[in-house]
Amino acid sequence: MSQRTASVQRDTRETQINVTVNLDGQGQGEFATGVPFLEHMLDQIARHACINLRVECHGDTHIDDHHSVEDIGITLGMAVAEALGDRSGIYRYGHAYCPLDEALSRAVLDFSGRPGLHYRCVHHRDKVGSLDTELVYEFFQGFVNHAKATLHLDNLHGLNEHHKIETLFKAFGRALRQAVSQDPRMLGQIPSTKGSL
Repeated sequence: MSQRTASVQRDTRETQINVTVNLDGQGQGEFATGVPFLEHMLDQIARHACINLRVECHGDTHIDDHHSVEDIGITLGMAVAEALGDRSGIYRYGHAYCPLDEALSRAVLDFSGRPGLHYRCVHHRDKVGSLDTELVYEFFQGFVNHAKATLHLDNLHGLNEHHKIETLFKAFGRALRQAVSQDPRMLGQIPSTKGSL
């Protein structure tokens, strides 16, 4: 069975991004984004989704990290959508609960063809490292818009902002792994009564 891969380059006046993804990888990641905490979170996605992921971004981080974080989410969504093709034979749905010490988050993902983010995490600090905590939402909003997926992300418990955000990314990675996995009983079939996603 051939591996499902994609490489997407997205250039704007604010960011120049290249994302390469292999949905049938081994959890390997390579990142150069200028946003260290985001790179730590991208590594969580790669490892827990068991995908190979390479992200390179040259952005206007001298202003702030907003454009880089949002546009990386957008480009990752584009790459995953391309790698999935017509989405035939995939499980389509994925869900996961992931803890980290006192923090617990849940992710529920559907490659429905309909973008939607439902995000519930109350942040009590403005930053983790250099990353504005509000940019976590922007990353996932960019992803769902361009992966054409519905994603519910809920932080259920937590005190430490690093832990809370990391559980969101880990749960997302685990849900992604399940949703893009190939169902041997559905090979060649679209997992929808509509016949397309």
